Amino acid sequence: MTVILLRHGVSTSNVAHTLAGRSAGIDLTDRGREQAQALVQRLGSLPIEHIVCSPLLRCQRTVAPLADKLGIDVEPDERLLEVDYGDWTGRPLGELISEPLWKVVQRHASAAVFPGGEGLAQVQFRVVSALREHDAALARKHGGEVLWVACTHGDIIKSVIADAYGMHLDLFQRIVVEPASISVVRYTPTAPFVWRVNDTGSDLSTLAPPRDPAARSGPVPGGETGNTVSTDNEGVEHPDSHTE
Repeated sequence: MTVILLRHGVSTSNVAHTLAGRSAGIDLTDRGREQAQALVQRLGSLPIEHIVCSPLLRCQRTVAPLADKLGIDVEPDERLLEVDYGDWTGRPLGELISEPLWKVVQRHASAAVFPGGEGLAQVQFRVVSALREHDAALARKHGGEVLWVACTHGDIIKSVIADAYGMHLDLFQRIVVEPASISVVRYTPTAPFVWRVNDTGSDLSTLAPPRDPAARSGPVPGGETGNTVSTDNEGVEHPDSHTE
């Protein structure tokens, strides 16, 4: 089972350099809407069977054109919501940098609990559990491998990738997930395999479930995966950490 982890496009909070969190009404910018439309060309020809998304507006707007193209109803899932940043929600990033908790978030994320909100370890548990639950349900429903999309937020995706890598959550800030990027995890009975991270524009045809059973078990000796995978991150701005 292969999940495409899609981060929402550039939002009004991204350009304002504030921590949107779960604030209502945060929409895509013109650039974000362009990115959402571009996803139709990037993903529209893939055999995607299901789309799940965070209920927040910026995720719904991002995935809507793709869902329309594929004729798929989007399933909202509150477990894919952005981190509950509590009292930090809506504050400027430049102001938050001076908070003592900022260094904890950057260096010891597993211990970080946002005042009035949730902890990052709690976040990772809820989202990984949700993805695995969707993955198992789709496997039962389709009786085989399925390619599906989960549209959510930057820190959420980074925590999933860290889990798939077997990386301690304290290191997850080393992972970059830009607006409208895709990251891909293929779950198998023995282990998850990370196929792409922060991909913003390359050919995605190799994400279709492989027909050769030998290619389904993950990497083979020599480091190959059975398909050619390339990543193209040209032309995309590097967002600040924690811009939702």
